[in-house]
Amino acid sequence: MSGYFFTGFPGFICQELVKEVLKEENRLKKLFLLVLPTMKNQAITVIQKLEIQYPNISFTLIEGDITQPDLMIKDEDLAILKQEVHFVFHLAAVYDLAVKKEIAYQVNVNGTKQVLDWLKKLTNLKRFIYFSTAYVAGLREGKIYEHELMHSSGFKNHYEHTKYLAEVLVEDEKRVIPTTIIRPGIVKGHSQTGETNKFDGPYFMLNFLDALKFLPFIPHLGKGEAEFNVVPIDYIVKGTCHLAYSEKAEGKTLHLTNPSPISIREAYSIATEILLQKAPKGSIPLSLAKSFLRVPTARKWLKVERQALDYFTWKGSFECPEAKGILSDANIHCPSFKETADCMVKYYNQHKSDELKHVQIS
Repeated sequence: MSGYFFTGFPGFICQELVKEVLKEENRLKKLFLLVLPTMKNQAITVIQKLEIQYPNISFTLIEGDITQPDLMIKDEDLAILKQEVHFVFHLAAVYDLAVKKEIAYQVNVNGTKQVLDWLKKLTNLKRFIYFSTAYVAGLREGKIYEHELMHSSGFKNHYEHTKYLAEVLVEDEKRVIPTTIIRPGIVKGHSQTGETNKFDGPYFMLNFLDALKFLPFIPHLGKGEAEFNVVPIDYIVKGTCHLAYSEKAEGKTLHLTNPSPISIREAYSIATEILLQKAPKGSIPLSLAKSFLRVPTARKWLKVERQALDYFTWKGSFECPEAKGILSDANIHCPSFKETADCMVKYYNQHKSDELKHVQIS
């Protein structure tokens, strides 16, 4: 039985990953969850529910900050963690496409460096699972493989750039830290229930369409030829748990991306037809849409960041042969966007008025 340590709690992916890990209670001894002091009350609420469901598991909330030495963890807690922790999942990051450079660097790059330094002090570490993103590819085009990282093509935003720099740091430490790097695609809600705790990322389409539903017709945004690589949260957490235990995944970087992606235009059409019961007509030039989204009130009304439109013209495609091969051992497969679109839209319609769904949790 092992001890597990998570950063990024109670963020969406981290919450779901904890729930997935708990399904195999026989592997678990203790769960340690690093929480920013400002998020402690929210974290306590989540943990209280889990404690009822899993009374035999020890849950420990640890206040800290990944940007500080030793993650700002108290000495008495550090002593316990040094002996008790076997698996570390590092998910804490700023995921906002519009994040400022200084904030992104401090959290994503410096925070990861502090985590790496702390990991070297653990006595019984079996595996470090680092959550990167497939979009460390930046402005690279064409087929992008799991073993590829270093490039000088540039990036669409500070989020991509700082996650790239952070992954470089993790890659450099693979020789001394048993590591698996996870690169998710664009994460959405559960494939069967649609459940999510925030409407950002792939939900910008639904936010946009819902705000403009009063129009007599809904136009496309540009050509929309780019790949829309969306993966449901249940695929991400099931895949991650299997990879964390797999010997085949140690030392590997793996794309948890959709092996059968569709274009943004196709996804937009599907979303429009399900949400508004009509097909898009015509097209608005992407340059015009970007200009409109420069206005803060427009972004707030549409609940869409201008940076999201940069992905409409990107010509990259993610290959995931290694992840597919390892996950096929456990019969874990990623469903297509078409298979999950109905429940995605249904859940959105039921919960879009909940303002908490539009809050970014880092």
